[in-house]
Amino acid sequence: MYPDHTPQRSVEVHHPTPIPPPVVHSAPVVPVQPGTAPTVASVVLPDGRIVTGYAIDAVRPEPVAAKPAVSRAAVNVALGGVGFLAVCGGLLLLTSFIAALTAFIGQLIILAAVIFGGWIAVQILGPSGHKGGTTVNIRKAVIKRNHFHG
Repeated sequence: MYPDHTPQRSVEVHHPTPIPPPVVHSAPVVPVQPGTAPTVASVVLPDGRIVTGYAIDAVRPEPVAAKPAVSRAAVNVALGGVGFLAVCGGLLLLTSFIAALTAFIGQLIILAAVIFGGWIAVQILGPSGHKGGTTVNIRKAVIKRNHFHG
């Protein structure tokens, strides 16, 4: 069974344990006679066959219990509460929007100031060559204004 070079092993066989079938207790069948004999109905099908059987009454659902009346005051209070919550939520959103818009405008103003300030700094600190503008000697202008001649 095994080749010569492999050692033989003992084989253990497991047999499944059968599960006993469930015990079924059948209720005794008691024939019940109807109070009245049901009527037998026959129906002729379009192909000419006749089907005969008992007519079954339609099952009528139990009447639904009447719902208790809800007062108009309770409905008005509920609707008023929903409206109040909607207004509060809208005001909260409006306030948040205004705060965000204010912050955005403030940031735009700061950005414009930084850009304009940078432009001014470049004009002042940039190369100061003569480009055809008018140069004013402030010392002479002050002296002339105060009428210091001398």
